Order: sequence, then C-alpha cells, then structure tokens
Amino acid sequence: MTDTPAQEAPPTTPSPRRRKPPRRVTVTAVSKIAPRLISVEVTGEELDGFAEAAPTAHLKVMLPPPGADRLLLPEQGPEGPVWSHDESLRPVMRTYTPRRYDPATKTLEIQFVLHGVGPASAWAERVAVGDEIAVAGPGGRFAFDPAVERWWLAADESALPAVGTLLDVLPETASAEVHIEVEGPDDEIELPSAAKTTVTWHHRRSATAFGAELADAARSADIADGTRIWVACEAAAMRGIRRYFTRERGLPASSLVTRGYWRAGEANHPDHDYGED
Repeated sequence: MTDTPAQEAPPTTPSPRRRKPPRRVTVTAVSKIAPRLISVEVTGEELDGFAEAAPTAHLKVMLPPPGADRLLLPEQGPEGPVWSHDESLRPVMRTYTPRRYDPATKTLEIQFVLHGVGPASAWAERVAVGDEIAVAGPGGRFAFDPAVERWWLAADESALPAVGTLLDVLPETASAEVHIEVEGPDDEIELPSAAKTTVTWHHRRSATAFGAELADAARSADIADGTRIWVACEAAAMRGIRRYFTRERGLPASSLVTRGYWRAGEANHPDHDYGED
C-alpha cells in the first residue's frame, strides 16, 4: 500500500469586519458660528464607548429624508443591515467631521456648512433641539505625527471643522501656515491653536471659482524641508494643487495629505477621495 500525501487545508477567507450599527442621538444645542456655519451638539446613551476621533476624522451622519417626521434605520441582521421600509423613508447619509466629543457628557459636536442646496444643508437650516439623527464611525486613515514641526494647510469652508481638529492637537513647538478659502469676510472664524500659526483668509474671486485662491497660495508657498502639507477642498481643485506640488515642485507624495471633500456638480461625494489616482 502506498502512502497518500496529506492534503493541505484550503486557505480560509477572513470574514469582513462587521461595522458597528449607527448610534441614535438627540440634538441638545444649535448655534451659529458664522452665517453659513452651524454647530450642532448631540448626545445619547448609544454614544457610550464612542471612540475619540483622530484629527480630521470623518463620521457618517444619517438624517431623516425630506418630508419625514422621524428617523428610520436599517435593522441589524446576521449578514448586516437590512432595510425593510419604504425606499422613500431611507435616511439621508452624508459625511462630516466630528468636531469635538466629550466622553463625560456623551456630547458630540458636528458642524454643518449651509450651501443652499441638498438635503443635509436644508436639514441644518431648520434643525432644532430634540431632533433625532444617527451617527456611524468615526473613521479615516490620517495618522497625526506630533513630531512634525512645520505644517502648510489649505482648505475651503467645507473643511473648516477638520482644520480646527488638526490645529487643536498641534503642540507649541509646531508652526502652521494656514490658508482658508471662503465666500466672504462673514465666513471667517477664530482658529485657535497652541502652535505658532498664521491664518490667511482668501475670499473667492467668483461664485464658482472653487479652489482658485488656494491654488495661487500654493504657487507662492515657501515650503521648507520637512513640512507636512495638508489640503482639503473641492476635488478638482485639490488635484490641481497636488499635481503642482508633486510634479512642478518635485515634493515627495509622502509629504502631502490631500482630500477631496466634495466635487462641483456632484451630490454626496465619496469620503475616500485622496487624489492619489
């Protein structure tokens, strides 16, 4: 009788990581930071254990659809979420930066830009204490390095909350040159930081010239060796700035963090647009 060689067990496919279900929260405070920037604070017992977000992280925010008086969420089945309601009642889902979270009070702050169109902007126009939404996350792949001493930041109003989270964590030993493009002077806000910062506000030259001021700021930037560049704005404008720094200035891609927070003419732009294509 001949020996039969032992057969290797087939490789196992790791099961996909199950995402945590969204957390229901209730609005506890609403305030205007600027005419077009709204701060919404939410809380709820389901925020217990909510991970403290890294700077510039993102959340999925789920809102009642237009015309609905309450928020319905998918049920969690063994294979993941299952939607068993009318499609017209499916929640609106958008991506935002968790501006602050206080684990002691389970209070989360989210800031909304009022841009005049879209269900999320419309919801933020009329939000009131007692309204219910849901949040999922936080997520994001940005890894903050406290050893970086020099930063060059460029963003439009959509990324103001993310800029704030980054400036919050910069140490006193760091310096940051910050360029923010907004519609006009009413959109300018305080951006405190322990770091040595210079903040330049750029007013958009025309209603649709998204990112033009930031592109000019990039071309006149004095980037010292070791500077970390962080850019977040309209997707096409971000790509133009990224191409300029990497191709024309020859800066290493590893020195840049770029994010397309939105794209002109597109609703609900993906939250994973890093401009690396």
